[in-house]
Amino acid sequence: MANIKSAIKRNKQNEKRRVRNRVYRGTARTFVARARVAIAGSDADAAKKATLVAISALDKAAQKGVIHKNNAARRKSRLMKHLAEVK
Repeated sequence: MANIKSAIKRNKQNEKRRVRNRVYRGTARTFVARARVAIAGSDADAAKKATLVAISALDKAAQKGVIHKNNAARRKSRLMKHLAEVK
């Protein structure tokens, strides 16, 4: 455990940020997983809707700085590629 006052403050800040970031990262992961399941299914319309929701969640996570913008772009690209294969 930190003894220095500034290190204690830094630990508190890091913990707050970790919890806040976890929400966006987890949401993005959930929606991406749902999109993959929808793409694997038979309903193309539901797959498209789920993919758009996942893309929105990835964009929001990238905007907040939780994931890198190139990471979000790569994951969106792969989702769209899988969606195009279904159509």
